[in-house]
Amino acid sequence: MHVPDGFLDAPTSIATGAVAATAVVLSLRGARRELDDKTAPLTGLVAAFVFAVQMLNFPVGAGTSGHLLGGALAAVLVGPWTAVLCMTVVLLVQGLFFADGGITALGTNITLMGVVTVVVGWALFRLVLRLLPNRPGSAVPAAFVAALVSVPVSALCFVALYAVGGTADIPLPAVAGAMLGWHVLIGIGEAVITALTVGSIMAVRPDLVHGARHLLASRELTVRTSPLATKGRAS
Repeated sequence: MHVPDGFLDAPTSIATGAVAATAVVLSLRGARRELDDKTAPLTGLVAAFVFAVQMLNFPVGAGTSGHLLGGALAAVLVGPWTAVLCMTVVLLVQGLFFADGGITALGTNITLMGVVTVVVGWALFRLVLRLLPNRPGSAVPAAFVAALVSVPVSALCFVALYAVGGTADIPLPAVAGAMLGWHVLIGIGEAVITALTVGSIMAVRPDLVHGARHLLASRELTVRTSPLATKGRAS
């Protein structure tokens, strides 16, 4: 979904740049409440993983590309504020050193992939958790839904931006069909990967999943006493 230079007009690019800058400033403050001894090391791993999957691009059409986004996964693992910073760093590196997305469109790309996916993914994750039983295992289907929906919503936001300030000589229906069609499929793939990743971490270190920590607090510790120990005390 990396938007190239010149695909949107200057007012639209400036507006999305302002949105991205505001989100980053707010995230720098909010991340202080999320980062701790457990989250900080995981943040680097999440950024590296998102960077790797986003580098696998394939053409969608009209000068844009499609790939996994990773915003919902990052939000679930390290929290929404930290996730925005992770996504921003990834997009900065891609744009400046790998020519993946335009420099003038950096604000647009951060807004679409680093803000929309995180906000939508985190909101849906929390909403689904409220509808499911209050147990750690609920984090997996919640993460699946979050990733599944966040990707096409981000694509839909791009279509809206193109409708407002698109400069390419391509009809809006063609852009909408290509973006939404491909990103629904991408969302399915990302949902599966997100659920598998969250499920794997929950199986070994559930305390590392930021979005599921409050679920762990609800677990009851059950101590089982062996029959031999009971007999020994009785005698």
